[in-house]
Amino acid sequence: MKKFIPNALTFGNLFSGFLAIGLVVNGDTKNAVTFIFIALLFDALDGRAARVLGVTNNIGKELDSLADIVSFGVAPAILVAFTFYEGLGIYGLMLSGIFPLFGCYRLARFNITPTSETLKHFTGVPITLAGGIVALMVFFADSLNIVVFNIIYWGLAYLMVSKVRIPSFKKVAMPKKRTIFMVPFMGYILYLGVMSYIHNKPNMLYVIIALCLIALVDAYFFKPKRSKNVKNIKVFRKNFKIKRIVRKK
Repeated sequence: MKKFIPNALTFGNLFSGFLAIGLVVNGDTKNAVTFIFIALLFDALDGRAARVLGVTNNIGKELDSLADIVSFGVAPAILVAFTFYEGLGIYGLMLSGIFPLFGCYRLARFNITPTSETLKHFTGVPITLAGGIVALMVFFADSLNIVVFNIIYWGLAYLMVSKVRIPSFKKVAMPKKRTIFMVPFMGYILYLGVMSYIHNKPNMLYVIIALCLIALVDAYFFKPKRSKNVKNIKVFRKNFKIKRIVRKK
C-alpha cells in the first residue's frame, strides 16, 4: 500500500495540470493558475514521501517527469498563449510552445543524471520553479508589462537548459511522524481548488498562504540530523560518568 502513496501524489500533480489546461480552454485562466499551484504542492510532496517510505524507484522518477512536463511545461505555455500572446493567433501558440520543449530537454537530462549528484544540486532551473513563475505572471497579467514578461519568460526557458547549478534540498529529512499532517493539508488545498472552480472565484491568495505555511513547516520540522560525534561524546560521558566542570565565580 505504501508504494502507491508517492505515485498517487504524482497522479494528483498530473491531474491538476490536466484540469488547468481544461480551464484555460474554457477561458478561466485565473482558476487554471490555481490548479497549477495545486500541482506544485503535489510535486513538492511525492518525492519526499517516496524517500521517507523507502519506496524510491525508476518508475516513480519517470512518472514524476511525465507529470511535470504537463503541469509545469504544457499548462503554463497554454496559459501564455491565451493571455499574453492571444493577439498573435497561431504564431502566439507556436511561440509559447517552445517553453515546454526546453522543459522537456531539462527533464530528460535530469533523468540520466546520477542520483548522488541530483541530491546535491540541480543543473539548470527546475521546470517546477520555471512553470510556477510563469503561472504567477499570468495571474498578474493585467498589471505586468509585456516586455518584462518576455524577458522573464524566455530567460526561464534558457535557464532550464543551462548549466547553472541550483542547490537541492532533497537531503533534508522529513520525520515520519509529521507526514500524517500533510494528508489533510493537501485535502484542504484540493478543496480550495474545487471550490474555486465551482464558484468561479480564484482562491490564489489561499494557495500562496499554503505555500508559505509549507515553507515554515519545512524550516521548523525538517532539521538536519545531529552529528554522530556529538552523540558519541554524550555516550562516552554517560558510560564513564564524566561531568562537565562548571567554574564558580
